[in-house]
Formats: sequence, C-alpha cells, structure tokens
Amino acid sequence: MASTVLNANDFPELQPTHGLAALYQPENAPYRFQAQTMEEALLWQDEVRVRLREKIGFNDLPPAPNDARLVEEIDKGDYIRQKWLMHTWEHALMSFYVLVPKQAQPPYTPVLAFHGHGYGVKDIVGLWENGGERDNPDGYHKDFAVTLCRAGFLVAAPEISCFGERQTDLSQINGFSSWQTCAYTARFASYFGGTALGLRIHDAFSLTKYLGSRSDIDLQKLGVMGISGGGMLTFFYTALDPKVRAAVISGYYCNFRQSIYGMHHCECNYVPGLADFGEIYDLVGLIAPRPILVESGDHDDIFPRNGVEEAVNKGRENVYSVWGKQKHLEVDYFTGRHQISGDKAYSFLVKHL
Repeated sequence: MASTVLNANDFPELQPTHGLAALYQPENAPYRFQAQTMEEALLWQDEVRVRLREKIGFNDLPPAPNDARLVEEIDKGDYIRQKWLMHTWEHALMSFYVLVPKQAQPPYTPVLAFHGHGYGVKDIVGLWENGGERDNPDGYHKDFAVTLCRAGFLVAAPEISCFGERQTDLSQINGFSSWQTCAYTARFASYFGGTALGLRIHDAFSLTKYLGSRSDIDLQKLGVMGISGGGMLTFFYTALDPKVRAAVISGYYCNFRQSIYGMHHCECNYVPGLADFGEIYDLVGLIAPRPILVESGDHDDIFPRNGVEEAVNKGRENVYSVWGKQKHLEVDYFTGRHQISGDKAYSFLVKHL
C-alpha cells in the first residue's frame, strides 16, 4: 500500500506560516495608535518611542570618542564633496560624505541621505563602485544626494552598516558572498538581542550629533531622505528622533503584511516583536504631525501599490487627522519601478525646511 501524501493546498494548516498569518491582527496590538486627541497622541508617542527603541536594540553601546576627521575634499564645481571618518561607538568606524552647496550660505540646512541596497553610499554621491567620478545620475538611486545638495541643502550621506566600505569580510566563510553581509550582521546582532536596524539607528543618531556640533549647520531644520533599505532607516529614524522636521520615504512605506512579511526581503528588514506596535500606519503616529512624503512606483514589486495606498490612507485618516494635518502625509505615486522619483521630493523638502 502506497504511503498517503498530504497536499498543503488541501490542508493549509500544514504550512507553519498559515498559523502565523492567522495571528496577524494589528488592530489588537497593545501599542497600536489609538489616540483620539492630541494630548493622548503625545502621551502615546512618549511611551511607544521608548518601547520601540528598546525593541530595535543597541541603545547602550560603548561610547565613541569625538574623533570625526576629514579624509578627502573634492571641488565639484557647484558644490564641495568631503569624505569624513568617525567612530559611532567604541568598536565601530563609519565613513560618510558631506556635500556642501556653494550657492548657500551658513548656517546650512542639513539633510541626511540614506542609500539602499547596492554598492553603498558612493551610488548616491556621484561615484562608481571603484570610486570613479560620474556626472550623470545612474541606477535606482539616481544620485539623489547630489540633487539634494544642488537644491541648496548640506547633505550628510553615511556608508550604512553592511554596505560598501562597511561590509563584513566573509571571504573566509565558504558559501558566502559580500551581498550577504546584511544577513550575517542581522543574525549576529540577534545574539545580543538587537537588530541590524538598531546598529544603523545608532549610527544615524551619532551622525546627527556630529552635525549638531558644527557651528555652520542649523540643526533646527533637519531633514531626511532615503530609499529602500534607506527608506526603512528614514522611517524608523524619523519616528525615533523628534529633531527631524521633514522626511522623504521612497520605496518602503507600505503595509508590513503586504511587503516585508508578504515576500522575500533582506534579513536586515526584520525587527522581532514588531507586531506589538500594529502596522506601519500605527507607527507613523511617532512621526505625525511632521510632514512626510511617500514615493511609490506603480511597478515596485517589493512594496506593492495597494499596500502603499492602504498605509497612506489609514495613516491620514486614523493618525494625522488627530492633529488635523492629513495633508502632511503627502505621496508621489509615479510610473516606474523600485527607484527614486524626485518629482516632488526636492521641492517638498525646500518647502518644509
């Protein structure tokens, strides 16, 4: 007699994720946004901001010395491109670029620029992988840090942990490639109860602290812009740092269930226990009523348009409406794939900063 083979399509309960999907109930999350008044919303923000930072992890890393130093300066005609190096905590160095616009005068208005997956920060400051100069935008990043600078902002663009010059050397581990350093870092971080996002958030706070130490920068007008993994960092950093005045989130703001938990994504996208906070349209309550612009391409397969639309609509109706600021959650729906649009982004930041 032949062995009986059960078909998972006939018995969906055989699939572990079937049960997990049944637990997806953001409307019952303990720290979801439920405020009906501004006073309730502010109290919610105070509590949930602390709890989210704890969940992301790495809030108590060994402190870093104040050692930011300039290692390169290039005159690009209408702006100056500087490369800096500094510790963000005792055992971590971060390289970053500062683009200084020649048409602006200090104190400069600063914008943090966060790149996404790829070969790193060079891809947003007009450089090829090998460090060669380029004068025409390329790839899905479209050199957006350069465009921000030409719009009059001083731009600080860090090499995000796990990319470019900050990749983990996995050459000694069989079967690994440089593209998997995010996964390796995320797994190692989990051993300490933290996340890859937690390391990146810490770096972002360190970079903002450095900018605040400079007399030629007005930190009261801080903006942030990022795409994809950099869009994730933009969203969570803006949620956690009230100093940010306005943000552009490209290729990320979408319901978790239809994007991050609906298909394959890099391991650096995941924060254990995020279900306690509901959906992304609940967490946007940590940003409200500050203005944000969401960019969404209609052919972005990893952050699908229907999930973006639901997250935008619920963010406006359930969250920003408490402040009467629904128009502060703006959106640029454009024709294209997973990429920077820029049609509204630069004028949006000029307007609000």
